[in-house]
Amino acid sequence: MAVASVPVPAIAARLKDGAAAAFIALVLGIPLIGLTTEDRGGALAVVTRWPLLAQFVAACFVGRMALRWAADKLAARKRAAGLRAAATTAPRLREGLLQALGWLLLGAAFVMPLVFSDNRYVVDTATTVLIYVMLGWGLNVVVGLAGLLDLGYVAFYAVGAYAYALLSTQFGWNFWQALPVAGAAAATFGILLGYPILRLRGDYLAIATLGFGEIIRLILVNWTELSNGPNGIASIPRPSFFGLPFKAEGEPDAPSFASFFGLEFSPMHRLVFLYYLILVLALLTNAFVGRLRRLPVGRAWEALREDEIACKALGINVTNVKLSAFAIGAMLGGFAGVFFAARQGFISPESFVFTESAIILAIVVLGGMGSQLGVVLAATVLVLLPELGRHFAQYRMLVFGLAMILIMVWRPGGLLSSRQPTLRLAGKEGEGGHG
Repeated sequence: MAVASVPVPAIAARLKDGAAAAFIALVLGIPLIGLTTEDRGGALAVVTRWPLLAQFVAACFVGRMALRWAADKLAARKRAAGLRAAATTAPRLREGLLQALGWLLLGAAFVMPLVFSDNRYVVDTATTVLIYVMLGWGLNVVVGLAGLLDLGYVAFYAVGAYAYALLSTQFGWNFWQALPVAGAAAATFGILLGYPILRLRGDYLAIATLGFGEIIRLILVNWTELSNGPNGIASIPRPSFFGLPFKAEGEPDAPSFASFFGLEFSPMHRLVFLYYLILVLALLTNAFVGRLRRLPVGRAWEALREDEIACKALGINVTNVKLSAFAIGAMLGGFAGVFFAARQGFISPESFVFTESAIILAIVVLGGMGSQLGVVLAATVLVLLPELGRHFAQYRMLVFGLAMILIMVWRPGGLLSSRQPTLRLAGKEGEGGHG
């Protein structure tokens, strides 16, 4: 009976990978796990936890070895089975599975507030996820479709939020009146930013956009006559349900939501309404971006992402294409900012720091640049991980960072690295194209 043997180079490679993972775990684990502080009589004392550190390093070594073994087995199985026969059916199957997953997530999103109608925390968290989904889809136009690295996207988010806050508190505009104006203001800022800097590329463009984001934040901090400075803007009106406010009792000529429908007042009414409002805005954003991808401007974005020099050779006005991407991405970020201000009722410059831009960019990259469904999955992961980390607050950011590293190691192209083709050649449905 023949006994299957494992090649010595394969074993050596697995041991090398395991040792490298263990060394990294040791270096990171010494300050985070091996050493801690305790209060002893009013003085801090450093306490070592070497056994716990040793267990952590051993777990990383064994885990990396197991993962490498599983990856080798999977690769060998694929080679043995052969993928040539399935080359035409695999893309269709993948697209069908992704569409089914998308519809499943959409159905879950619609019924979630009904299932958790008494759980304020779950509805609030889901609303936050949808805000980041909308922001991710907006930035995906700039980064994922047009291939332009934007590190100052939070500036447009802030412009939309402050535009609504000022229009509502100073001029009495309601949510729906201010929404298109705030979006137009954010798009204008996108054009003003893009026109002078879009001749830059790569790292230089990223640095310029980062500087723009900081400029907007510093203006909001120091222009106190406009933004009230670090104190922010409070008492921002909340959106109503077709003019019906969410309050305990309404007036005879202006009933509240509860009194109009004969319901007992509950604060959850407003939370559920805000959830469905951002869900509708996010779905409209998705439909809008999906439609744009099939128009000539969307194809120009993707062509620009693939090869800017070829676009210039074909006579495409590269500057206008970039400006359109910046303007539309900024407008979508402004819409999300309007909802954020309406939901919070208070905004300040501290809500629009660089960390927010980094998180939104991480959502686009981790989800798979250009993938709409990938943005949804990445936003869910990046928002829920810190929330789950509250149960082990001491290691919250360690788990958050570790999860991001693992995703980029195992899925360097993102959670959904392949995208559905925007266009197909007639009779070539199975072969796909760039998307």
